Parts: sequence; C-alpha cells; structure tokens
Amino acid sequence: MALRKRILKRFALIVSTMVAIAVFISPARSQLSLPNFGQTPNWFIQNADNLVVSYCIRLDGRCLFKIASPKSDLSQRVDQIEQRLEDISDDYFNRNAESLKVESRIENNAPNIYISVGDREVRLLSVTNLDTGREGIDLETKASEIVEQLETGLKRAKQERQSEFLIRQGIIAGGLLGVMLLLTWIIGRREKRLKQSKKLISPEIHLSNHQPISTQLMQRQQWNLKEVQHRLLQLIQIGIWIGGLLLVLGLFPYTRILQIEILNFLEIPWRIVIIAALVYIFIRLSYAFIAKLNSFLASDYLLPLEADRRVQLRIKTISVVARSIVTILWIGVGILVALAAIGVDITPVLAGVGLLGVAVSLASQNLIKDAINGFLIILEDQYAVGDVISVGDASGLVENINLRITQLRDAEGRLITIPNSKIEIVANLSSYWSRADITIPVAYQADLDRALEHINLVAQEMSQDDSWRRQILETPQVLGVDSFDDRGAIVRVWIKTQPLKQWDVSREFRRRIKIKFEQAEIPLPVPQQQVWFSRQYTSKNRRRKVENGGVGDF
Repeated sequence: MALRKRILKRFALIVSTMVAIAVFISPARSQLSLPNFGQTPNWFIQNADNLVVSYCIRLDGRCLFKIASPKSDLSQRVDQIEQRLEDISDDYFNRNAESLKVESRIENNAPNIYISVGDREVRLLSVTNLDTGREGIDLETKASEIVEQLETGLKRAKQERQSEFLIRQGIIAGGLLGVMLLLTWIIGRREKRLKQSKKLISPEIHLSNHQPISTQLMQRQQWNLKEVQHRLLQLIQIGIWIGGLLLVLGLFPYTRILQIEILNFLEIPWRIVIIAALVYIFIRLSYAFIAKLNSFLASDYLLPLEADRRVQLRIKTISVVARSIVTILWIGVGILVALAAIGVDITPVLAGVGLLGVAVSLASQNLIKDAINGFLIILEDQYAVGDVISVGDASGLVENINLRITQLRDAEGRLITIPNSKIEIVANLSSYWSRADITIPVAYQADLDRALEHINLVAQEMSQDDSWRRQILETPQVLGVDSFDDRGAIVRVWIKTQPLKQWDVSREFRRRIKIKFEQAEIPLPVPQQQVWFSRQYTSKNRRRKVENGGVGDF
C-alpha cells in the first residue's frame, strides 16, 4: 500500500511539473496546446444521410472554417479553396505593411468571400446553404463568421512567422525537450529498480522451490503488481516522447501541419495500442487479484500437513484455470472495444457471435463435455497438478490440467493427454496420504517367527530414523503371512507415508530387510524347481530293458 502511494505521488509530481513548465515558460501568445479536435478535423466526416460531407479548411494546421458539399463535389471545391488561400496568404506573408482586407459580397443571391492584399483581390468561396449545416443561421451570418475567422487566422499566421515569435517558441521547445529528458531519466531509474525487484520475486524462480503456497501466491501477487507498474512506466515514457514531440511540432507554423498529419495517421493505431496495453494491464491486475484471493483462502484455516498439501495443489490448479479464463475474457472484451473504437458497429458482430456460438456449441459437444467434467474435477478435488493418478490403462504424474484436457507424464517419460470427458474412473495415488504396500518372501526352510520379529524390528527402526520419520506418518503395520507361493511364505507390510513418498520408503525398507536377513542368517528364497521320479516306474523300466537284452541306464 505504501509503495502504491509513493508511485501515485511521484506520478502526480511529474504531471504537475509538466503543467507548471507549460504555464510559466510560455507567454500569452505561445501555442502549446494540441489542435482542438472538438471541431471537425482534417478528414472527411459523413453525416447520417450519407450524401453530404463536411471538411475543415486549415491554415498552418489550424481550422479556420468548415464547408460542406455533396461527396462527389467536395474534393474539387476543397482543392480550389485551398489553392486560392495558399496563394493569397503567401502574398500577404511576404508584405511588410498591413494590407489585408476580408469582406463578404452578395453575388447571384449568395454571399461571396473576397480577400484583398494590397492591389490584389481573390474570391475565395461562395457560401451555400449546405455550409450552414445544422447551425440554424442564415447565409449572411455564416459569411460574417467566415470573414472574421479568416481575418483573425491570417493575421495570427503572419505574426507567428516573425523572428521574435520563432525565437520564443524555440526556447519553449528547448524547455520541453529538457523536461522530457529529465522525466525520462527519473522514470528510467524507477524502471530499473522495478526490474531488479521483479527478478528477486520472479514466479519462474520461486515456483520450483518448497515455500508454502501462501508465500508463493504473495510473491506472484507482488510480481504482477510490479509488472503493471513497469508497463505503466513504459507507457508514460512513450506518451511523454510522443506527446512532447507533437507539442514541439505544434509550436511552429511550418511544422504544425505535420503534427496534424501524424495525429491523423496515428489515430486508429494509437487507439488499438492503448486498448491492447489496457487489456494487458487488466489481465495482470486480474492475476494479482486471483493470487490475493487464493492466498486468503490458503491462509484462512490452519490445516494438517497432508490437508495443507492438498489445498496447495488445489489452489495451484485453480489459479492456472482462473488465469486462463480471465485472459480469454479480457482478450474478448479488448477485441470488441477495439472494433468499437475504430468505428465498427459491434451490434451485428455481437449478434453474429451469438449465432456462431449456437452453431459452435452444437458442433463442439465434446468440448463442452470436456469443460464441464474439467470443472467438476477441479471443484470436487478429484486430483490436482502434482498428483499421481491412474486413468484406465494410463498412469503418471499430473503435469497440467485445464477445462479441456489432463496431461500425465508416465514412468517412461511419455506425455499422455486425456480429454476430461474420457475420465470416468480415476485412481489417485497421492491424495492426502499414500501407502507403501510391501511383500517380503521368506524361504520355507527359514524360521518364520524369527523372520517376522526381524521385519518388525526393521519397521520400528526405520519409522524412528530422523531421515525417514517425516515421510512415515504412522507406525508400520506388519500384517503377517499373506500367502504361499513357489518362492516361500509371503509377508505383507503396510507403511502409511506422505503423498508420493511410498516408492522411496518401499525401496529403503527392502534394502534394510536384505541387510537384516543376511546378518540374522535368514535366507531369502531363491527360485528353484524340484523334479520327482517314481521308484516303481524306474524299476519296471529297468526289468523291461533286461528282458529285452538291453542295458539299463543308471
């Protein structure tokens, strides 16, 4: 909270500094503001009936007055007016004496605007009923407004070409560039510190360690907030340079038209860039909110160790799915807002999306089943990322789960992808706790009671060993002789362990049993086969061979 307050204070200081410099450095007649886009800009605007369009006649990038004509005739009329205005204004700017005269005359029942410079007179345009538009004024009033706007604009344009004005504007431009460099340096230092702090709490670094899930979620939240701050600072830097350069271009009459052209060119791309940046920021803020909510849920209750681990796995899985959902939602909203920002009517688009959604839902029933089953898997905590499960003939470690698929990594390293709709019966081998199911063969000629005693002794020693006591949750159970087979008597042992530790415990227990049996001279059974011959059958064969004159084979 304190960090955010400091950032807001610094941002307010930056903005106030720019405003103060713009106010105190610029004289009364300095032009620092961007063009007034409340009036019609220098591009065609089409009204509702799609027949008449209006256009703004500009001088040095400033809108003097607007005209209107049918779309088919507008281009020719604009070219004529701009060419005449350019010729007469150049003549006026090159004269030292004030010899400008702008007047309106009635000719052919219509006001005509004339501009006189010295002994040269030019008819600029005829005012028509279309020029009045919806202003609700007559032609003479409109002509008087145009005369006043022309005279004011021409005089101001000539004054801005004086050396005193240009020097003053050059000083202001230098001051603006200095402020831009200073702000860039300040923001650059702040951005460098943010990058360093982001590296210290990067999710890629901390997701692989054994920190509590609440700590990891807090780090993720802080990283997302710093990422938002980082991107905002980058946007501010870009805005400072683009806005500052446009302001500098607008200070001089010779470059002001370039300012207008750049603004016209960047209007749609800039809107799209701003929307994309805002979507990215909202996605990161949503990630931070998800991490904050999950951190609150993880720390709301004090749980046993195995239950806490299940909560960690479940929260991690829910976080992945929630981030995927909010990303898709924000991108969809961003696309719709971008279409609306560039002038596309999104009402038909939304209607088309609705119809398309119905068609897709009918054609994608399996995907819908996958999504529903995936949601139920997560909601019911059937398994989570990090569990070892068995689904049909497939088994392995859950590496990824979303609303559509579950991905397992089996013992051979193969990545198995299973649609969630195909998961009906699942065996979770690591839910809350696991069990090492160990079978120990004992030779038939061995003392079975003595073997059971040594097995119990190994189980007790291992459960009290500092290296293994944390992985063994309860005292091992020696169940006794479970069966007999060709190897000998089979003794079964159950050991309750931490999730996923049953294989480690089993391997260590078998190793200790082998050593203990060797020390106690208890033999482990060796696979063997005994062949029995009948004595009666052998004597009968021997007599038969003797009677036949043969030699017996002994």
